[in-house]
Amino acid sequence: MGRHRLAKPRRRWSVAVAALAALPVAGILTASSGALPTKVSPQGSLECCAKLVAANPVDMSKASISGHYIVMTQADLVASRSAVNRSILRALPAGVGVEQGLQIKTILAERLVSAYFPEIHNIGGVRPDYLKWHPMGMAIDVMIPNYQTPEGKELGDRIAAFALANADRLSLNHVIWRRIMYDKSGKPFLMGNLGSDDANHYTHVHIATDGGGYPTGGESYFG
Repeated sequence: MGRHRLAKPRRRWSVAVAALAALPVAGILTASSGALPTKVSPQGSLECCAKLVAANPVDMSKASISGHYIVMTQADLVASRSAVNRSILRALPAGVGVEQGLQIKTILAERLVSAYFPEIHNIGGVRPDYLKWHPMGMAIDVMIPNYQTPEGKELGDRIAAFALANADRLSLNHVIWRRIMYDKSGKPFLMGNLGSDDANHYTHVHIATDGGGYPTGGESYFG
């Protein structure tokens, strides 16, 4: 949905491929600050994924995005996804979110996040929106506790990178966290400032999949 090029990072950060139980994921950068997109309608309903604004690589590294976004090189993604694909899978119980109306790959995303991030207690799913992702059960919003704190920012970073590392398994379409949209390859796109922490996705990590169809009731989920 964007037309921007990958920004050059101004500083290096270390990526550790960490095993979260049986599922290796990309270990995340140590965060400072950043931003996400969402739009609150006059009725108070949360809307997601506003249009991207023009930004060149210089803009992406400046204070316009608070000096921070997740940078995963192609080598990082290949290494982390290879580790994920080699991992031993385990059955996943129902997660902390409401799964009704979610498609299969989105349920998998919700259960994986619930299983590997016990700090998360609230995951939003189906809701009205002017884009298809939430109404069609193709996206979840992972609410980050204490998102204003360094610990909250670091947790959101880990969850966003976790989704990117598991892109193949999840049929990932995009991730949004702290006003930056990442396509499934990890390329970041700066989004317009919509004026609030919710609207700019500071409060939650938005994870969208390609769906995979609606469950029939006989599915099992592994991760």
